[in-house]
Amino acid sequence: MLNEASLSIAENRTDRRLLASIHDVGPRFETEIDLLADRLSRHLGGPRFAMLVVPDHWGQAPLVGAHAFQAKLRDWAASGVEMFVHGWTHRDDNPAKGFKAKHMTAGEGEFSALPQLEALRRMTEGRALIEDIIGRPVTGFIAPAWLYSAGAKAALGVAGFAMAEDHMRVWRPADGAVLARGPVITWASRSPARVRSSLAFAALARTALRPLETLRIAVHPGDTTVPALLDSIDASVIAAARDRSIGRYADLMKRN
Repeated sequence: MLNEASLSIAENRTDRRLLASIHDVGPRFETEIDLLADRLSRHLGGPRFAMLVVPDHWGQAPLVGAHAFQAKLRDWAASGVEMFVHGWTHRDDNPAKGFKAKHMTAGEGEFSALPQLEALRRMTEGRALIEDIIGRPVTGFIAPAWLYSAGAKAALGVAGFAMAEDHMRVWRPADGAVLARGPVITWASRSPARVRSSLAFAALARTALRPLETLRIAVHPGDTTVPALLDSIDASVIAAARDRSIGRYADLMKRN
C-alpha cells in the first residue's frame, strides 16, 4: 500500500503535473516510436513528452549513420520534445547480475553494475553524440531499466547532468536534491504474466497516485505489440491529463 503521507499533495490542477516519456528511442524501434509519439501527441495536445534516446541499442542499431532517424530526432527536439541520454547500448553485459537486474529486466540494466569510470565514459559519449545530433543540450540522463550502480550514481555528478530519474524519484545529481517522488506508471509486454500485472498496477495507479504532485508515465516500444496495453496507456494518460497540467521535466528545476 502507498503511504499517502509520504506523497506530495497539490491543491489544484495547476500545481499537479503529468510528465510523459517514450523509452528506448532509436532506429531499432523507429516504427514503434512513431506510433507512440503520435498516440501521446493526440492525448497531450502535441509533442509534449520526453524521449529517452539509446545511442546503439544492443550494439545493433547505432545512431551514427542513421541519418533519417537523426533528422527525426532534430525535428522532435525542435518541436519541444525533451531528450534524455538513455545509456549507450541498453544491454547489461555483467555476468554476475544482482537481484533487480535479474528479475526486473531481461538483460536491459546496462548501468546496474558498471564502475564509475566506465559509466562516466558511456554517459559522456552518449551525451556528446545526442547533443551533436539535436543541436541543443539534453535534459538529463536516465539509466536503462532505471537501475544504477553506486559507480553510475557517482558518475552522474561528474558528467554534469542537470537531472536523473529512477523508478521512484527524479533528482539533481549536483547536490542530490529530490525533484519529484512516486513510482512511474509503466507497462511490461514480455510475458502474459507481466502484461496482466502491469495492467492491474496501471488501473490501481489511476486512483492511488492521484495525490502525487508529479505523476510520471513511461511507455516502451514493446507496448505497441499488445492492444490491451495500448488501451491501458490511453486510459491512464487521459485520466491523468484531465486534472493535471502537461509538464516538462525541466519544470522541476525551476521549482527546486
